[in-house]
Amino acid sequence: MLEWQQEVKDNSEFMESLKIDLFDDTVFVFTPKGAVYEFPKGACPIDFAYRIHTEVGHKCTGARVNGRIVPLDFPLGNGDIVEIITSKNSPGPSHDWLTFVKTSSAKSKIRNWFKKEQRQDNIIKGRDMLEKELRRKHLSSKEFLKEERLLEVARRFSLNTVNDLLAAIGDGVITAGQAINRIKEMYFPDAQVEDMLSVPVNPDAGYKRANAALSIKGVDDVVIRLAHCCNPLPGDRVLGYITRGRGVSVHREDCPNLQNYLRHEKDRVIEVEWSDRKGIYVVELEVKAFDRPRLTTDVLTVIADQHVQINSVFSRVTRNQQAVMDFKLEIKDMSQLQALMQRIQKVQDVLEVRRSLPGEVRGD
Repeated sequence: MLEWQQEVKDNSEFMESLKIDLFDDTVFVFTPKGAVYEFPKGACPIDFAYRIHTEVGHKCTGARVNGRIVPLDFPLGNGDIVEIITSKNSPGPSHDWLTFVKTSSAKSKIRNWFKKEQRQDNIIKGRDMLEKELRRKHLSSKEFLKEERLLEVARRFSLNTVNDLLAAIGDGVITAGQAINRIKEMYFPDAQVEDMLSVPVNPDAGYKRANAALSIKGVDDVVIRLAHCCNPLPGDRVLGYITRGRGVSVHREDCPNLQNYLRHEKDRVIEVEWSDRKGIYVVELEVKAFDRPRLTTDVLTVIADQHVQINSVFSRVTRNQQAVMDFKLEIKDMSQLQALMQRIQKVQDVLEVRRSLPGEVRGD
């Protein structure tokens, strides 16, 4: 270095030669306060941000190098002064960052962020899959999704928490059916499936309601029950299915179970008709909307204003930032349902309101 300094009279030329010859694979950059950091050649502002602090990296939205705004993939040079621009509203790291960051620590922190985000998505997805599977099998969510039961099932799968179990279901490592079967084995070993059905506390009330609202041409004193797989409502086009020992179950004409009966047991399907008597009927609604604060509260307020009883609510946010809300309601008749759906449709940011079949697989 002393020999170079004697040979080169220009100080700036000496420093440039020094940087090129001694630090060809390394760059040294500064913070606005003068702290110096060493990086591999080709490092960018994202590497610098994660070296400062993990949260600075996650919230990074831009950078200034030597007082000038630069792209996030801008290669840093020796002596650069780097300032990171952050925002509380930053969506977080982008997958593109992994293609141009140079330091292993930055890559590791970015990957960990995505793993954590994916885990949250899988937890929501896993609970949704459990709910759907229980509805498909007409099993009680109240009984099966108790926290202590899910925790014990998680431990049986060598997992530590309920969220670990839900994440595993959402990720496909464990199926919803396996989890439900494990709960059955542990807590309902001698129970019949019918004993765990999601039905009214007093089954006779359901029979009486259906018998009062429906009739079979030329037949009296037959137990008529509304099928829980499609929850028919006065005004729906319906048909009856003669069950083995449990009377007649009434299904909507678009019910998949009824379609199966028509294909394989058509002789057991009969005509039924609605009477003029009023009753209370369970209906499931699906509401899709752009997600925003107080969205669910606004929809619940509309339902309450219509004096409609809410049995359950399940809401979630999809990956495209749409909110999906599933409601189980008690409705008097078709006109009340249609009026309610029209009012919900007018709520700000609501995209679609539709009646759904219990347990049907919904696309997110």
